Amino acid sequence: LRRDHPAVIKRRFTSVLVVSSLSPLCVLLWRELTGIQPGTSLLTLMGFRLEGIFPAALLPLLLTMILFLGPLMQLSMDCPCDLADGLKVVLAPRSWARCLTDMRWLRNQVIAPLTEELVFRACMLPMLAPCMGLGPAVFTCPLFFGVAHFHHIIEQLRFRQSSVGNIFLSAAFQFSYTAVFGAYTAFLFIRTGHLIGPVLCHSFCNYMGFPAVCAALEHPQRRPLLAGYALGVGLFLLLLQPLTDPKLYGSLPLCVLLERAGDSEAPLCS
Repeated sequence: LRRDHPAVIKRRFTSVLVVSSLSPLCVLLWRELTGIQPGTSLLTLMGFRLEGIFPAALLPLLLTMILFLGPLMQLSMDCPCDLADGLKVVLAPRSWARCLTDMRWLRNQVIAPLTEELVFRACMLPMLAPCMGLGPAVFTCPLFFGVAHFHHIIEQLRFRQSSVGNIFLSAAFQFSYTAVFGAYTAFLFIRTGHLIGPVLCHSFCNYMGFPAVCAALEHPQRRPLLAGYALGVGLFLLLLQPLTDPKLYGSLPLCVLLERAGDSEAPLCS
C-alpha cells in the first residue's frame, strides 16, 4: 500500500506516537548518566513552558510567513476566490471538521510537525548542546532529521514512481531542504526556548511546500511576484534577529543548561 493509504497512515500514526512519547525518556536517562543538572524541569528544558508562550507562538510563525511572502502572493494570485471568501472558508467550523477527519491533513499538519520537532529539537538539542555548543548543535541535529526522510526512497523504488537516478536525486534534494529547515527550527527552539514556534512553522511549511520558483518565473504576473520573493527574503534576513531576540521570551532553558555546564558565552543566547 502507498504511504497516503488511510491504513498505512493510521499504522504509522501509532508507531510514531509510541516512539515520540518514549523519546523524553532518553533525555531523562542522559541527565542521570551525565550528572548534568539543567537547572530547570525536564519539560521546561524541552520547550514546554508558559513564560513567553504568546510571542513564541506568534513571532516565529510571522517570521516564516514573511520568508514565504512570494509563495503566499503566488497562492493568492492563482486562487479563484477573493479574500473574503477565503476567510469564510478558513473560519468555517465545517472546514476544520473536514480537516480533522482527513488522515493526510492530520499527518502533514499535526502529527508530523509535533512528533518530529519533539524528537529532533526538544529531545536531541538538550543532549547535543553541552557536548558541542549551540552553534554546531544547530547544524548537526538537522542531519539526523534529513536522514529520517530517506525512507521515502524505499516506497518510490517499490512502486517504480520514477527512474532510480531521479529518485536518488529527489532524495538528495529533500535531504538538503529538510536539513536547512531543521537548522532554522533548531535556531528558533534555542532563541525562544519554546517548542510551539518550531511546531507551528513546521506545519505552515508542510502546507506551503517548497516554493514553486520555476512556476513563478513563467507566471503572467512575473515581475510583482518575483519582487515579492525578493522582498520576503530581504525582510526575513532583516527581522531574523529582532523577532527572535531572547529578551522577548524570558529565560532560555538551553542557555541556562550551558551556563551550568560552564559555557556562559553562547552567541545564540543573546
